Parts: sequence; structure tokens; C-alpha cells
Amino acid sequence: MTRHLIGKFWRSNPQPDPRMLAEASARDAPDSLRNMSSREAREAIDFIEDLARALHRYGLTAPQIEDALGLIAKRLGLRGEFFATPTAIFATVHAGDVEETMLIRVEPGRVNLDKLSRLDALTHRIARGEVDIADARIAIAEIRATPPRYRGKATVVASVVASAAASRFFGGGWREMVVCAGIGLVTGLLALIARRDRRFRLFEPTAACVAGVCASAAAVFLPPTSPYVAMCGGLIILIPGLTLTTAINELATHHLASGTSRLMAAIILFMLIGFGLVVGLKAGTAMFGQLPIERAHTLPEWTLGVAMLLAPLAFVVQFQANPRDIPAILLVSVIAFVGARLGASGFGMETGAFIGAMLVGVASGLHSRRFNRPQVVTATPGIMMLVPGSIGFRSITDMISRDPVSGLQTAFTMLLTGVAVVTGLLMARFIVPRRIWSSQGGTGSV
Repeated sequence: MTRHLIGKFWRSNPQPDPRMLAEASARDAPDSLRNMSSREAREAIDFIEDLARALHRYGLTAPQIEDALGLIAKRLGLRGEFFATPTAIFATVHAGDVEETMLIRVEPGRVNLDKLSRLDALTHRIARGEVDIADARIAIAEIRATPPRYRGKATVVASVVASAAASRFFGGGWREMVVCAGIGLVTGLLALIARRDRRFRLFEPTAACVAGVCASAAAVFLPPTSPYVAMCGGLIILIPGLTLTTAINELATHHLASGTSRLMAAIILFMLIGFGLVVGLKAGTAMFGQLPIERAHTLPEWTLGVAMLLAPLAFVVQFQANPRDIPAILLVSVIAFVGARLGASGFGMETGAFIGAMLVGVASGLHSRRFNRPQVVTATPGIMMLVPGSIGFRSITDMISRDPVSGLQTAFTMLLTGVAVVTGLLMARFIVPRRIWSSQGGTGSV
């Protein structure tokens, strides 16, 4: 009797459930196993490598790259395993009798929403069998060869507009707005130099140093100007808030290698900007004397609405979005900003970030399913209205001013706000699931 009871609750050699085993095999296997020649296998593997490089180059996160490559490989009748990081993609592909393991060395990409949308449409056509591998490789080459939609003067103007709008978000007045626009102009010009000459590795600390000098001069010669608002608004395009949010998202979804490296990259960039500010403020103090501590005189409330419309337009240029997506980007960004502000006024800053992020995710998901567009097109600018980068910037400035306790408290608030944003996005994905791939015309999403 005792042996029977023990045997009922304890199995030394449990057997797998046949039904669960069959479901797992069906889920992991390609839709249709193909007998490929060596040449076809080589073309398929080269195509997977081209697609991986393109998806990484234009700013997809590690889980999105892995999901997209795995689904495309499955549709092509291949068996693939993929592991993406910010600087490399590891892939093992089984094509017919050919098996190849690749290390694809890549540089951290810049978000290009227009090219991501074109890649998304291409992958859907491949999934539906409308494009063969040869034509798909040609299409990827054409996408990569297409010059950026916005270049030169447009990116500099976007930097000026984003900085001026950020000044209003941080409670600045017209003086801070003018100084932020000037710092944004210098930052935009330095960014152009950095893109054309990759040897210019000190772009961020150089821009921060210039911002410190400009803010010091404004505080002395254009009183009352708040140097903190001027520096924070002027450097808004450099603050790695989006990188920080992406890192927390990857860590929360158990992509530990990519999330950890991205998080460290964001922290190092914060420190580089902080070092540049130290040098700039020291230089400004030496040239103009001790800086006065001033509070900004906030502009009327209607100016907040203007800034709320101008900032997403600047992000359209910064992230190279297609002009036809501007109405949707504006709508989602306004929803994000208003939701976050209302939530923060009633429940606190972290809860406001959660509410704003959840609204961004839901609105972007509905737009994606309705218009068959990638969700990142509207979600990325929307998240930029929420990211905790400005809080991280304040943490650095607190430590610079020799107040480490306040700096550490602010850094913890930054991480907590980032977690709130990620939680809101994950909750939105539960409310509005992503598009589902299907070879009969349904779609998936990168």
C-alpha cells in the first residue's frame, strides 16, 4: 500500500507526453521540408545572411531579429537557429544536405523606419511565396543601396526643433528655448561630421562640452536662464533613453547577452556625456565666472501643445520615417504624451510612464494590424516621448555637482521608469497581439 502511494506521486523515470512531443515537433519544424541542391542551399543561406545584416543595420532589437529570421527560415523550408547581439549574429542553418554555422559581424545599427517598413513588406511577400530567393536578394541590395530619405540640412533642422521642443517639456522659457536651439544646431552639425568621418569617435563628449560652455555663457549673459534645462534640452538627441529602454526590454524577455551589452553601452554613453559636461562647465566657469542658479520661467500652456506636435516631426526625420506615416506617428505620440502626463499627475511619474507606454503599444498594435505596417514605425517615436533618458541625464549632473546620494536616487528612478515603460509595452502586446504570420496571406511583424 505504501509503495503504491509513493509510486503514485513519484516517478523516477517520467515518460514524455506523446501529444506534447508531437506539438513541439510540429512547432519547431519547417512548414515543408525541401530537398535542395547544393546551389539552392547556398543561395538560401546567403539570403538569410543578407536579411540578417539588413534587419540589424536598421535598428531591430535582438528578439525581433531572431523571430524574423526564424520565421523566414521556416517558410523557406530550412531549419535555423539564431542568436543576435548588438555587435554580432550567430546562425546555424540546415538547408537540404548542407549545414552551415555563421558568425555575422555587424556594427550597432541606426533606426531607419522607412527601410524597415520595406524589409517588412518584402518578408511578407516571401512568406506568401510571391518572391523567390534571387529576386529577394536583389530587393535587399536595392533597399540597402537607397540613400537616407532625410540628409544634411534636414537632420540639422530636426536636431534644432527637437532641442527647442524638449526645452518646453522640461519647463523652460523662451531663453532656454533659444539656447537649446543653438546647442541643437551645433550638435546636429557635429553629428554630420561624425557620420561622414568614422574616425571622429568623440562626438558625444565633444557635443556635451560645447553644450556646457553655451549654457554657462547663457546663464551669465542672458539671465535668468536655467543652465540645467538648457543642457538637457540641447542634448536630447544624444541622451540614450531609447537604448536604455530597449536594453531593459531585452533583459525582461530573457535576452540576457544583448540586453546586458546594450545596458552597459547606455551607461557608458551617459558617462561620456557627463564627462563632456564637466569639461564644458569648468571651461565656462573659467571664462565667464561662477554660474548663477536660476529657475526657468515657463511659457504659457498652449506652447506645450505646439511642442507636442513639433517633437514627433523631428523624430520622423531622426528615425528616417516615410512621410505617409506622419499622421499615425503624430497621433500615437500625442496619445503617449497626454496619457503619461495625466497618469503622472494622478499616480506618479513611474505609473504615468507605464500608462503612456501601454497606450503607445495598443495604438501601434491596432495601426499595425489595420494597415499592415510594422509596429515599430509608430511605437519608436511614441516611446521617445516617454524614455527616461532625461532622468538619467539629471543623475549624471547630480553626481557632477558632488551630490552622489541624490545622483544614485535619480539613477534608480531612471531604471524604475524604464521598467515601467517596458512593462507597459509588454502589457500592450498581451492586449493587442502582434500580427500572425501565415503562408495564406496573413502576416507577421518585425
